[in-house]
Amino acid sequence: MSKNKQTKITDASSRNTNPALASSIRNLRKKPISPQHLFEGIRIGNTTVLSQAITLIESNNPTQAKFAAELLSLCLPFTNQSVRIGITGVPGVGKSTFIENFGKLLTSIGKKVAVLAIDPSSSVTKGSILGDKTRMEQLVKDPNAYIRPSAAGESLGGVARKTRESIILCEAAGFDTILIETVGVGQSETVVHSMTDFFLLLHLTGAGDELQGIKRGIIEMADIIVINKADGDNLKRANREKINLQRALHIWPAKENGWTPPVMLCSSLENKGIEELWEIISSFFSSNKKNGFFDKKRAQQNEYWLFQAIEEKLKQDFFQNKSIQAALKNELQALHTNMKTPFEIAERLIETYHHLLDKS
Repeated sequence: MSKNKQTKITDASSRNTNPALASSIRNLRKKPISPQHLFEGIRIGNTTVLSQAITLIESNNPTQAKFAAELLSLCLPFTNQSVRIGITGVPGVGKSTFIENFGKLLTSIGKKVAVLAIDPSSSVTKGSILGDKTRMEQLVKDPNAYIRPSAAGESLGGVARKTRESIILCEAAGFDTILIETVGVGQSETVVHSMTDFFLLLHLTGAGDELQGIKRGIIEMADIIVINKADGDNLKRANREKINLQRALHIWPAKENGWTPPVMLCSSLENKGIEELWEIISSFFSSNKKNGFFDKKRAQQNEYWLFQAIEEKLKQDFFQNKSIQAALKNELQALHTNMKTPFEIAERLIETYHHLLDKS
């Protein structure tokens, strides 16, 4: 990336009536793009610069990796001051409307909210298909909110790492509440659970056996189950479902932190249950910080992501090695003709890689 290239910084914060902030933004416009330049823009809460920075870390261009790493290092001392809330639910459960109402409540009580959406991508066009920024029309205009969808594409592990890094940038920008949304149809729930402090499952009544299968897979991770769209003709069914879920939760073993996941009703359409939900979440954080589990979980998550980063780097280096690429091409012919087993080939390639490392 050229150091002489100038960046244009013009967002809502540049129209802020705070003279000091406006002056800082004007000064930033005159500086060339660099990790330090982006860091300064992030620290004054400029969301245009924040978006530029997230785009940088989402890039698959290896030449930008060092640039991104330097930026993350600058931001790191100003992180870890937020609460991170994961939100999942099947398509149609009303996540966008729910998050918009929830986000508006949080900003109304003085919170700065960042919404990071792990957005599924079309397998044909590779384009994201959720379009959260267009669905949350009111929240996206809130000066204390920031919405950023990240297309998952074919690499959930990659977007997970980049979401982790986006959290660092958002925290450095002063966002104290990070909402991480996932579509709720696969392994993305486990990934989001591994980077959040509180995991919220949005539930829908009458969704059939498909939802029940998904629910069994993620119910252990949930810190609360919120039955959404509990209004109108659906209210009676929602109340019955609440009783059934409360009974079902008794089957699951107790959580390590002693928290019993509650089940509650919510109507995003009528904006009911949102304030009560935040009271429950606040109680969760209060008790978990008091008993030390909050910090313990953060430490466990950091260890998990350390090992994930090591595995990802080793895998990347292995498959980008020219000698391994050539050997793999030859070995695939033996595999396709049933001359060798996949396990035999894997062992041989790893041995080859070790020999290459010893020579270097």
